[in-house]
This record gives sequence, C-alpha cells and structure tokens, in this order.
Amino acid sequence: MIAKKNISNIFVIFLFLHLVIWTLVPALSNVNLPLDTIEALAWGSNLDWGFNKHPPLSAFVVEIFYQIFGNQDWAYYFLSQIFVIIAFIVVYKFSEEIFNNKNLAFFSVLLLEGIYFYNFTTPEFNVNVAQLPFWALTVYYTWRCVKYDKATDYVFLGLFAGLGILSKYLFIYLIIGIKLVFFYFLKKGIKFSHFFIAGPITLLIILPHLIWLTENNYITITYGLLRTGGVGNFIDHLVYPLIFLAKQIGLLIPFLLMSFLLIKKIKPKINLKDKKLVFLLLTTIAPIFFMLLTSMIMGAKIRTMWMTPFYLFSGVLLIYVFQKNIVINKLKKFFLLFTFLFLLYPAAYLSISFLNDSKRTDYPGQEIARLVQNKWDNNFINEIKIVVGDEWYAGNLSYHLNSRPAWTNELKNKTSQINSSEGVIYTGNPEILKKICPGIYGTIKPVGYCMIGQK
Repeated sequence: MIAKKNISNIFVIFLFLHLVIWTLVPALSNVNLPLDTIEALAWGSNLDWGFNKHPPLSAFVVEIFYQIFGNQDWAYYFLSQIFVIIAFIVVYKFSEEIFNNKNLAFFSVLLLEGIYFYNFTTPEFNVNVAQLPFWALTVYYTWRCVKYDKATDYVFLGLFAGLGILSKYLFIYLIIGIKLVFFYFLKKGIKFSHFFIAGPITLLIILPHLIWLTENNYITITYGLLRTGGVGNFIDHLVYPLIFLAKQIGLLIPFLLMSFLLIKKIKPKINLKDKKLVFLLLTTIAPIFFMLLTSMIMGAKIRTMWMTPFYLFSGVLLIYVFQKNIVINKLKKFFLLFTFLFLLYPAAYLSISFLNDSKRTDYPGQEIARLVQNKWDNNFINEIKIVVGDEWYAGNLSYHLNSRPAWTNELKNKTSQINSSEGVIYTGNPEILKKICPGIYGTIKPVGYCMIGQK
C-alpha cells in the first residue's frame, strides 16, 4: 500500500513526466505540426462560430495559443498535454469521491496510460483531444449534481457540457448517458427545479454555433454523415459494428493486462441497485453502446479515433467492479508493466518519426513558407493577408508566414470584401492555377501558388 501522504506527490510527478515527455518527444522528432493541428490553426486565423468539418472550440483554443506563442510548434504539443492532464486530474478527483481511497483513485488514472488515446495520439491537438477535459468535467459535475444537488454544480454542468458540444458533436453520446443518469436519479431526492438549470446554460453556450449552422446549410453535420457512410449494403450493418467491436477490444489489451495485475481473482461485484455502479455504467458503457448501436442502425463506419474521450472513466469502472479483489500490496509486476508501457509509447512514436520520412509531420512547411515569402518580397510591396486553398497547404502558409494571413478555403462571392492593399495567395492544382493566375505564379511540388499583390 502506498502511504496516503505520498500519493499526491507521486501523482504530481506522474502528471509532470507525462506532460514533459509528450511535449518534448514530438517537438524534437517532428518537422511540422500534424494535419489536424494545422487545420485548427487555419480555422483559428479566420475565426467563426463553426467550420466545414467541426464546431469552433478547437480553433478558438489554438488561436489563443498562437496569440501567445506564435508559430512555435512545441506550444501546440504542450497545449494538447494540458488538455490531457486536466482530464487526468478530474478523473482522479472523481475517483476520490467514488472510492474515498487515494490509492484506488491513483490507479484509476494510471490505468489510462495503457490506452493509446491518452499518450501516443495526443501530440496531435484536434477535436478529439479538445473534448477530454470537458468530457471529464461533465461526468464529474453530473456526479456532484446527483450526490449533493447544489445549484452551482448544475451551472458548471451546463457550462462544461456546452463547451464539450462545441468541441465535437459526438459529445452528445455522453449527454445521452447523462440524461439516463438523471432519469435514474429522478426519484432519489433531487430538487425538481434543478433539472432546468444545466440545459438552458448549455443551449445558451451553443446557440451562436446553432445560428451559424442554420446559416451554413448544416455543413458540419453533412460532413460528419459523409464520414460515417458505408457503401449502402445491408452487410454494412453487420460488418462495421463487428469491426468497431474488434478495434475496441484490440486497443484495450494493454489496459486489460495492467488491470489483471491489480486483480487477485476475476470475481466482479455487480449490483444494479448500487447507484455508483449505475452511474459509472451510464457514463462509460452507455455512450460506447450507443456508438455501436449507431453503427448497427446506420451501417456506419466508426473511426477509432472518435472514441478518444469515451474511455476516460474505464479505469474507475473496472476498479469499482473488482475493488474487493484488488491487490494493492503486490504492485511490483503492475509497476513494471506500467513503466514499460509508459516508455514504450514515446519510444514507438520516436521510432516511427525517425524511420518513416513520408509522414505529414515531415512536411517542410517552414521552408516552403520561406520560399514563398522570398518570391513575394521580390515582386510585391504589401503584406500577404489572405491565403486560399485547403487546410493543409494553405493552412501551413497561414501558420508559418510572419504576417499570419487569414486562411479561407475559397474566395467565391467574397472578392468584393478584399481591400486592394491585401495581398492574396491562392494554392491548389498547379495545372489549373497556372492557366488562370492573374499575378505571379510558382510551383513547389505538388502545389501551385498564385500570388496577387501590389507592385
């Protein structure tokens, strides 16, 4: 048993090591930021209440960091780890309330290092990582609501649920689980008026995005549906759910191996009248089940990375079910496996980064921006204010150029809004751009660049 007075110190050390390792490893090994991070930065350069793929929160967050740190790559790896660490802290605080035992709370978080969503994939700040703190906080404040029934907890619940939805629409699967929680606890002494606090706050937070969504023909919803679509055969309704299940089992293998080293014997404690267990099932298993149900009903492909926040409380659930059989006194094998995995994931990340030089993170974005800037300076006297094209090629220019031009995927019907002093660079298909470019044209394979500015 780890002494209670040491748990907090060890937990802080663990958080610090996780943050440092997963900030430094990608910062030292990657030439360029990952695709989704560049995409969020592109959106952040031209902020709106929504974008063609996702709601706006991830773009808001990276733009704040850009205003502080500029185009320093390490800052966005650091940002990603801040989101992960906040989620870990919240899981720990929640576990303390569930177990009233710091040891069990500590192991509930350590187990998460066995799930690659919380280490290997985290350097890429994206909408999946952006959900993590809000997912954890929403579950935590839901628990506080049903346990203490304080109005202030419902206010925080509404706030974090709204921010979660603004991170990614799949957050709604957690909301469904939480609705079931409140339905279950409806007759457990909760003040009826409190049920009408969180919802309106959530709605108020997402309202600007809902307005944007209606004004833009629900483009993000259309994008999401296209990403999930199968080929339309009946077999999709069978095959895709099975693939989904197989992938979930596969990614949980290290987590389960770590768990078995804590459990003396497989004899779960299942009592569906236990409100803590019901709460954990409805906030952990229910969202995963509804994702599986979505795949079955729609014949939809569920991409593995979409499940990133769904397993945050899996360690809490597993330890709660087997807590009578947890062996805390014999931890040597557990810590050996934990240490192995804790070091394996960053070692694997480094190996892949150094051995494979054809990844997105090997794209010479900074060098290309320098070449583009030099050609611009040789031909024009004004600054580059707008870059047009896809989020990757144009987004990289927006991020790396010192003038931080605003990104847009097209200028259709917007040319009249451009000031004559604003320099514009179009990126895209070189064969097409070369024919229609009214300014200075250049190519850096495989992309063409059309520059229009003041001479």
